[in-house]
Amino acid sequence: MRCDMRVFLRTRAFTLIACVFVMSSFISCISGGPGATPTVPVPDSGYTLGPEDVLLISVWKDEHLTREVVVRPDGMISFPLVGDVQAEGRTVEELRIELAKRLIKYIPAVNVTVAVMKVLSYKVYIVGRVTKPGEYLVGHYTDVLQALSLAGGLTPFAAENDIKIVRRVMGQQQTFPFRYSDVRKGIDLEQNILLQRGDVVMVP
Repeated sequence: MRCDMRVFLRTRAFTLIACVFVMSSFISCISGGPGATPTVPVPDSGYTLGPEDVLLISVWKDEHLTREVVVRPDGMISFPLVGDVQAEGRTVEELRIELAKRLIKYIPAVNVTVAVMKVLSYKVYIVGRVTKPGEYLVGHYTDVLQALSLAGGLTPFAAENDIKIVRRVMGQQQTFPFRYSDVRKGIDLEQNILLQRGDVVMVP
C-alpha cells in the first residue's frame, strides 16, 4: 500500500512539474522569450492617435481589406472604399466605429478591427540647458521630471526655477511654469504635469 502511494505521489509531482514547464514555455513564447522587451508600445484604450502612428486595419473574411496604414501629417488615413478618414484625435475604438459605418454601405454586417502596430506620434521636445536637448519619441505617458531625465538632466548653469512647458492647443499657445527645485523638495507637485504630444520643455 505504501509503495502504491509513493508511486502515486511521484506521478502527481512529475505531472505538476511538466505543467509548470509547459506554461512557462508558453508565456515565454508569447512574450518574445526570456528578458524580451516589447518593441511596439501598446497604448491604453484612452490613447488618441496622431501623425506617423502605424495601424493595422482588417475586415473579417476579406484579405484585400487588411492592410497597414500610416496616419498622415494632416491626421488622415486612406482606406479602400471609404477614402480619407480622420484618425488624429480619435481613439482606436472611435476610428473602428467610423470605418464600420462607412464600410457597411458596401459590406453588410461588416466586422472591422483596428490595432496600433507602432506608436510614433508621441514626441516631446526638450530644449535649452539640458545635457541632451532634442526630440524624444516616447512610448508611454511622460511627465516633466521624466522628460528632463530622458534629456540627461539640467546643466550646472540652468535656471531650474524658470522652466516652462509650451503647448499648442487649437492653434493657441499655452505656457505652464515648472520650478524644478520645488518639485525636487516635494513642493507643488502638481507642476509635474503629464506632457502631451508635441509639448516643448524649455530650460533657460
